[in-house]
Amino acid sequence: MNAQPQRIEHQLTDKGYVPVYTTAVVEQPWSAYSATDHQVWAQLFARQQQILPGRASSAFLDAQRAMHMNAHEIPKFDDLNRTLRATTGWELVGVQGLLPELDFFDHLANRRFPVTWWIRTPEQMDYLSEPDLFHDLFGHVPLLMNPVFADYMQAYGRGGVKAHGIGADALANLTRLYWYTAEFGLIRDPDGLRIYGSGILSSKGESIHCLESNAPNRIGFDLERIMRTRYRIDTYQKTYFVIDSFEQLFDATLPDFTPIYARLAEQESIPAGNVLDTDRVFNRGTGEGWLTDGDV
Repeated sequence: MNAQPQRIEHQLTDKGYVPVYTTAVVEQPWSAYSATDHQVWAQLFARQQQILPGRASSAFLDAQRAMHMNAHEIPKFDDLNRTLRATTGWELVGVQGLLPELDFFDHLANRRFPVTWWIRTPEQMDYLSEPDLFHDLFGHVPLLMNPVFADYMQAYGRGGVKAHGIGADALANLTRLYWYTAEFGLIRDPDGLRIYGSGILSSKGESIHCLESNAPNRIGFDLERIMRTRYRIDTYQKTYFVIDSFEQLFDATLPDFTPIYARLAEQESIPAGNVLDTDRVFNRGTGEGWLTDGDV
């Protein structure tokens, strides 16, 4: 363990933000959080708590209540770990910033979820170019209480370790799966479409946009279609994929992906906003406000 955690952030250059990676696992320096840190957590937590009922999946809301997260102060990892370990065998580990892919996959494969120890500044309340404590802890961690989703995340980690050994194209395919599920996924709840992706759950604007705007596509889950689809890192998504259940998501990870990677290598990637004739379409987006370039 690193005794003195650092705040490792992306670096702003004349070409935009450049990722900076770190591999250290650190203790959460809870006593070092400032009053401003706790206030930022409180404001973000309270804001999302007002927005998410009726928009977030029931599984997420139930899990968050079970973990006793609240706006009073930044949660302690040790307290959350007691609940997580007893429920699904997962635990949180503190990290200083963005991890290299293989380190991230290894953590997930061993039921460890990396949580950035530091929280954004008041000036970054509405947008941050990288994961911080609020994104990781508020958005990702509650669903690790769900046994099926927890198993999916471990299976994804194991698949990531394998894809890393196959090559860059396989990694790109697998990254798209994580992006469109764990980060920006929607699910069909009994009362309608709901949010389960952390990138949406931790964002005021996208929590509303993904469900209520006519601009984006909302398309039924299709594993290989998702693994071919480019995405946005600088704006709201052009397309959101909808799962029927977490069981559907987990079952999709059961096959060996090696032949899938081979098939995908022979096909072109799909622009983020395209709708295919074979898609199960919940909403065909108007495309209002879309940028014409920048898909990754």
